[in-house]
Amino acid sequence: MFPETVDILNALVLMTNFVFVPALAYGSQLALGALGVTLVFGILRFANFSHGDLMAFGTTMVILGTWALQANGISAGPLPTALIAFVPAIIVTAIAAIVIDRTVFTFYRKRRSAPVVLVIASVGVMFMLSAIVRFIMGTDDRRFTDGERFLISARDFREMTGLDEGLAIQTTQALTVVVAIVTVTILFIFLRRSRTGKAMRAYSDNEDLALLSGINPDRVVLITWIIAAALATIAGALYGLDKGFRPFTYLQLLLPIFAAAIVGGIGQPIGAVVGGYIVAFSEVMLTYAYKRFLGHLLPENLAPDGLVQLLGTDYKFAVSFIILVVVLLIRPTGIFRGAVIK
Repeated sequence: MFPETVDILNALVLMTNFVFVPALAYGSQLALGALGVTLVFGILRFANFSHGDLMAFGTTMVILGTWALQANGISAGPLPTALIAFVPAIIVTAIAAIVIDRTVFTFYRKRRSAPVVLVIASVGVMFMLSAIVRFIMGTDDRRFTDGERFLISARDFREMTGLDEGLAIQTTQALTVVVAIVTVTILFIFLRRSRTGKAMRAYSDNEDLALLSGINPDRVVLITWIIAAALATIAGALYGLDKGFRPFTYLQLLLPIFAAAIVGGIGQPIGAVVGGYIVAFSEVMLTYAYKRFLGHLLPENLAPDGLVQLLGTDYKFAVSFIILVVVLLIRPTGIFRGAVIK
């Protein structure tokens, strides 16, 4: 017996509310984080394990800026005040990233150290940034979202449609997707059309040939860290607005971020974006309980009693690990065959 139209609509709304919208927002956050990782790897040739805590540092600057604005009665109306704090936070984070590069990574880069040495150095930077963030913010959850909470609430949606299931779209979720689209578009235009972007791509493709062509390596490295810091701040702040801020969470985010970068092809910006959404949708869909969804589509006598959940939510990050391992075993270069910026 086939389900009625209203049951199908209820099932679709349920999946949109609990799977598609959250995964789309989460995927946008992962995509921005993976872009920072893949940019550093493609140009500087090492896996930056401190990127997660750079995201935490950038988010900390956004939170401090938000609190300062709120204390002075400044807001963005229905939008989060954090949007106004993005620019100064990016500047501070970029300065911190440049200082770290000059005091840590430049030392090893000038000595042509093996990439694994830079990776180990980035782990040290990770612990340093983590300590700074925890010293400033503590270890408790911090919520800094204000303005309107929902673009549309589940109750309003049910009243408009007459369906049993409601669709709730949070302002932070919509904001995440819009900001991610704008940021990615600007970055791709910059890399493709600007003179500096072309120089970065040339340096990534062949460092020695780029130097012979008159490209300034110090300028390329400087711009790379500025962009990486901007992406880390935006990704971290959007994640914090959507899910709340806790420093240790950003260390955990390293796994899905690296999984996204590697799935797409590390060093490939478009791959980082695609990989971010693949990892996000995989995590959400494999940990979602399908009981209510199947209850709308199946006859009452066939409706499941259990949750129909493939993996518990506690195993969400295990999905990223499995994806990472499978990709490394089957196609180590990723979907778009990284490792140069194109």
